[in-house]
Amino acid sequence: MSDALVIIDPQLDFCPGGRLAVADGDAVMAPIAALAQRFAHVIVTQDWHPAGHSSFASSHPGQQPFATVAMPYGEQVLWPDHCIQRSAGADFHPAIADAVARADLIVRKGTNPAVDSYSAFFENDHVTRTGLAGALRDRGVTCCVFVGLAYDFCVAWSALDALAEGFEAVVLKEHTRAIALPLAHGTTADAAEQRFATAGVRLAM
Repeated sequence: MSDALVIIDPQLDFCPGGRLAVADGDAVMAPIAALAQRFAHVIVTQDWHPAGHSSFASSHPGQQPFATVAMPYGEQVLWPDHCIQRSAGADFHPAIADAVARADLIVRKGTNPAVDSYSAFFENDHVTRTGLAGALRDRGVTCCVFVGLAYDFCVAWSALDALAEGFEAVVLKEHTRAIALPLAHGTTADAAEQRFATAGVRLAM
């Protein structure tokens, strides 16, 4: 009763064929739906961007997807247009429908056109809260178990913010998939795991 399964962005645009497809992203959907049956508390997040969002490469003339730019709140990866409000790509994957139907709460994020939002707890300015922490405390939740897409961005930021908000944080790696953008040393997935180890996020298979 004190654990919550937090399903991060199980949306069509993050699955093969979507606008920001994560390799093999659809493969985790049915296992996540089955896992959700074991939890008293289920939270689902949903990217919900207005058209022309500032995190889209198309909003920055001359920039390409996956480049980075400086924003007032820090460095921002520029993404292909994705999960636009009321578009088909913003819909949940059909394999996750049962879990969504029994969710305590659906957290829509990325709605501010000027600020991206990876985390289930904060926008990327790390000041604006989503309200999730308070909702979890009201339910007596002390541990958040994270699954979904993508491992190295929205899952990672959510898990790290859960710790910062005083919750235990566990990431079930086999129930996630990574974008794994290349970095100077390794990938964004490697960097996420280094941050997990430093902060105390627990990884489980």
